[in-house]
Amino acid sequence: MKRYVIERDIPGVGQLDRAQLKDASATSNAALEKLAGKVQWVQSYVVDDKTFCIYLADHEASVYEHARLSGFPASKVSEVRSVIEPMTGY
Repeated sequence: MKRYVIERDIPGVGQLDRAQLKDASATSNAALEKLAGKVQWVQSYVVDDKTFCIYLADHEASVYEHARLSGFPASKVSEVRSVIEPMTGY
């Protein structure tokens, strides 16, 4: 599976409360179940008007299918080419 960063433009998402984020997560999980292992949600970072989501998927098309099924836009999908962190510099 390839790793992707999905940028979702969702106005006001950073102001959602815990219950609303739980509901959004449940909606995403329901879409994932329909995709039968083609997509795995790793985590999401929520900022003021967007989310940056990390997914594993067999193909980019599966990421867009998840967006369609969940109703959450995939404004930009980028395949991760490399991962670096502080220890990479040593």
